[in-house]
Amino acid sequence: MNKKEVFKLAKGFRGRAKNCIRIARERVEKALQYSYRDRRNKKRDMRSLWIERINAGTRVHGVNYGNFMHGLVKENIQLNRKVLSELSMHEPYSFKALVDVSRTAFPGNKNMASVPKKEGLSILV
Repeated sequence: MNKKEVFKLAKGFRGRAKNCIRIARERVEKALQYSYRDRRNKKRDMRSLWIERINAGTRVHGVNYGNFMHGLVKENIQLNRKVLSELSMHEPYSFKALVDVSRTAFPGNKNMASVPKKEGLSILV
């Protein structure tokens, strides 16, 4: 990488990392390593976020994430986790229909069919 390219990539760095070629080259090289690594980490982080959202949506209906996904696989419903998380947040009725389909497909979901209610709050009110 020539000097011009290094300084172009080092634009916005602090201190001598933006105008001293030796330091700029080291900082740019490290920044490119970080960006390469974090492009992969971003995919991991997004997948775990989608799983958390799906899990929260399914637990509202009394099913855990693993049983819900297993039921969808048994019914051959091929929606990815990104779409399922969007449905759980923005389309609760459609998501409930999917939970019901999953519950009928996998018998393990029927054990958690009733959601426990908190009775302690009714005493206070």
